[in-house]
Amino acid sequence: MSDVNSPEAIDGQRRRLLRSAAFTVAAAGFGVIGAARAQSPKTGATSFTGLKQVDAGVLNVGYAEVGPAGGPPVLLLHGWPYDIHTYADVAPILASSGYRVIVPHLRGYGTTRFLSDAAVRNGQPSALAADIIALMDALKIEKAVVAGCDWGARTANIMAALWPERVKAMVSVSGYLIGNQEAGKMPLPPKAELQWWYQFYFATERGRLGYEKNRRDFAKLIWQLASPKWNFDDVTFDRSAAAFDNPDHVAIVIHNYRWRIGLAEGEPKYDALEKRLATAPAITVPTITLEGDANGAPHPEPSAYASKFSGKYAHRNLSGGIGHNLPQEAPQAFAQAVVDVDRF
Repeated sequence: MSDVNSPEAIDGQRRRLLRSAAFTVAAAGFGVIGAARAQSPKTGATSFTGLKQVDAGVLNVGYAEVGPAGGPPVLLLHGWPYDIHTYADVAPILASSGYRVIVPHLRGYGTTRFLSDAAVRNGQPSALAADIIALMDALKIEKAVVAGCDWGARTANIMAALWPERVKAMVSVSGYLIGNQEAGKMPLPPKAELQWWYQFYFATERGRLGYEKNRRDFAKLIWQLASPKWNFDDVTFDRSAAAFDNPDHVAIVIHNYRWRIGLAEGEPKYDALEKRLATAPAITVPTITLEGDANGAPHPEPSAYASKFSGKYAHRNLSGGIGHNLPQEAPQAFAQAVVDVDRF
């Protein structure tokens, strides 16, 4: 510990800074502290330890849990190509304010596994949402605040639309993300199609093989394109990239993107859910939507989805070069939104 540049010293400094930041935020009532970019961690020193596992639905789910067991529950949902460490800095802030924070690996990520070898490696969005409802059942959580970005935001949206009695409130990065296959089959303007280049790549066998072979390099490229001003380091990336070694990861990712444009079938047991989602149902639970000013991933304008939230609703734009992985780039602002929406 005598070397201030040693990994142990850096880790200790990082933990002290996190504790200080958490207590400062709590004392300030989760007021915004400084610019959003100043909130963005530069290293990946903070990590979840002692992951838990629980059988839930068709999965054995790996998840991190921090905070008091009796605290109000918050579910934090990651996207692609990310993992639970999207919330490595959000979780301790919420835990310090008394929340029980659950951060699960989605199907195809980290330590989450299918219970049956014969199970369909299905990446359709309604299946992912059903997974989280099953996790809540397994953990005996009747109702929770649910927050997410990317796939996680879409999952949270679907949960709030189909099971509003289970969602106390929601934070959603990039707003309303519920879609359906028929809409996905319709062509977009050329510039929009270009943003979805990887979806077309994944539609081919070449793309599947390429992602299988180069999943880490592929993910790093997406991180750079989606968050062009986020100066993440190799430690931060490698910490999350380990989750892509899941044996079902490639199958889930490829199926998800092929399903969206009608090139892959879903499972019949989700047909009724998909039929309801195809109507683009309004979300009635209290919601805060967030958007960064440097999001390089495809995303709708806030004005395009505001009317889809019929309950208490607010939208917040974050400045300072915040990209697509907003919770990891601006953890304090994201945690503030979780606490604020819980108080709506």
